[in-house]
Amino acid sequence: MDTVLTTAALVLGAVVGSFLNVVILRLPAEGESIVFPASRCPFCRTPIRWYDNIPILSYLLLRGRCRACGQSISLQYPLVELCMALLSLALYTKFALSFEFFFYFLFLAGLLVIIFIDLRHQIIPDVISLPGIAVGFAGSFFASQLTWQQSGIGILAGGGLLYGVAMGYLLLTGREGMGGGDVKLLAMIGAFLGWQSLLFVVFASSLAGSIIGIFAMVKQGKGGRTRIPYGPFLALAAMVFLFFQQDIFRLWQSYLALGF
Repeated sequence: MDTVLTTAALVLGAVVGSFLNVVILRLPAEGESIVFPASRCPFCRTPIRWYDNIPILSYLLLRGRCRACGQSISLQYPLVELCMALLSLALYTKFALSFEFFFYFLFLAGLLVIIFIDLRHQIIPDVISLPGIAVGFAGSFFASQLTWQQSGIGILAGGGLLYGVAMGYLLLTGREGMGGGDVKLLAMIGAFLGWQSLLFVVFASSLAGSIIGIFAMVKQGKGGRTRIPYGPFLALAAMVFLFFQQDIFRLWQSYLALGF
């Protein structure tokens, strides 16, 4: 039975990942619907038949090309499907078939979409983060490891924390360091993970962003004018906290026990 459910979790993640690719492609495009029309080749616009739309497998069988026009299909498509499949499997391993599985499945799907949209367009759509805040807070009334107080404080502290950092950076440098989308994203993360996640998420995302930013500055040669999206780092840090929060707290307690 466990093998069946494990396989089902993988398949569910891959299928949802296929839909997330449509969201990633169409959501930033003005006037595009994520529902209609059905999936089609972005080059020749030919509708994709069901047997060419099987997550991951169809990409491999077609060798990464459209059957109709032969154009190369972006590696992003199987990558998103594989990532969502593995995240779904990880959720099932951690939470089994519970409310938390479906609650955090929605959370991770939203984060995955945000990562790829922000990387390409440097925007975080409000249509994901704002409903995400509401869903996270509503779900806290049913979650076994998150209280509505933790979620509520997480929303206020998450949004307020980044807003304060952004305003401080603006006052010190005269330049906008992060957009309002990052602020709303951290509020959404606080809603799903509680206020206790925020210190780690901000620290880990800032550290990773700084390291990548230095490499980008050197490569692009633009110095302080180099811009990289911060949303993916926030989203990845939130994913790490979700799956390893007990280890993170244990390491933090060990650090405090050293007397520093």
